[in-house]
Order: sequence, then C-alpha cells, then structure tokens
Amino acid sequence: LGTKRVSISGPRLAIKRTIDLVITTVGMIIFLPIMAIIALAIKFDSPGPAIFVQKRIGRDGKEFNTYKFRSMIPDAENLREGLSDYNEADGPLFKMKDDPRLTRTGRWIRRLSLDELPQVFNVLRGEMSLVGPRPGLPEEVDAYEPWHRKRLEVTPGLTGMWQVSGRSNLSFDEMVMLDIYYVENWNPFVDLSIMLRTIPKVLSGEGAY
Repeated sequence: LGTKRVSISGPRLAIKRTIDLVITTVGMIIFLPIMAIIALAIKFDSPGPAIFVQKRIGRDGKEFNTYKFRSMIPDAENLREGLSDYNEADGPLFKMKDDPRLTRTGRWIRRLSLDELPQVFNVLRGEMSLVGPRPGLPEEVDAYEPWHRKRLEVTPGLTGMWQVSGRSNLSFDEMVMLDIYYVENWNPFVDLSIMLRTIPKVLSGEGAY
C-alpha cells in the first residue's frame, strides 16, 4: 500500500478537471428540474431548510462546505451521540440502516443517493470531482491512521470505487484500500467506468443508507 506516486497531478489533473466541468455543465440541464422537485418535497415533508450544509475535508486536508439535500429532522447532528451504540460501520464512520432521524422524503432520496445532487455545485467550484474518494467529516479524519491519509491527496468525489464496490457493505479499511488503488492508478477510462457502474448501483439502492 502507498508505494506508488499519486497519479492525478500535473496535466492529468487538468484533464480530470476539464472532464468534470464538461459533464457537470451539460448534466445541469437534467439535474436542475429534479433538484427543484426534491427541494419542494423536503419543504412540504418537514420544517427546516431544503439544503443541508456540512463541513468536510477535501484535498490536502483542506476543510470546505458540502451541500446536500436535507434528509433528516432538524437538530439531527446533535442527536447522533445518543445513537452511537447502534452504529453499524467500523472505523471512524457512523452508519445506521434504520436511522430514526431520517424524514419520509429523506429515506427515499438517501436510497437513490439523490441527497447528494447539490454537490454538483461543489464540483463546479473545484472542491469536489465527479469521481474520487468520499469526503470525510473532520472528526473522521482526526481518527485516521497514517496510511489512511493518502486518500486525502486527491480531490474527493461524488462517486468512487467504494460506491460501486459495495458501499456500506464494505469495512472502512476496505474502502480506503480501494481509494488508494484509485489514487495510484487513475486514468480517464477508470472515471468513465466508475460513472457508468454508478448508475445501476444507485437505481438498485445496494448498500445505501
């Protein structure tokens, strides 16, 4: 692990950024009407804003704000500590299949990963890529072992090898190993393959919660 250099740098990074901008700009034609419908459904379903803003850790450990559709009740973050005994993930992650904090709309947008659609704006801002490692929460990154941190050497993504290889059914270390393989072996065709494999995974809802 970690014996090869990061493959996404220099001209390769410029190519990846160009792909992100082209696909995202074209995709916004499809995304915006869907996002408007989801925002209305969230507003009618429960009180609170439609967009949830959360601190995440990006490339080189830099903190940034991610945008997601709100899938939980207000004050959900403050209720997490009381649910720690029900955590179904290992490592620094928190995952719970039947999380009582989810709203009715939140459950179906989580299952189809539609809650992450607003992150296309993070892609346009250059804080995220279409494909890359999942951006971690600050408290998760603080708990990383030294070898885990190699996943922070590239821009985090909307989807990645973890999402198309088992998602929540994988252990945290397995997720990191997939990310490191991606970091060391990137090329445009890898991204294309992951994006195409993401579509059936999202539609099936496999490992999504």
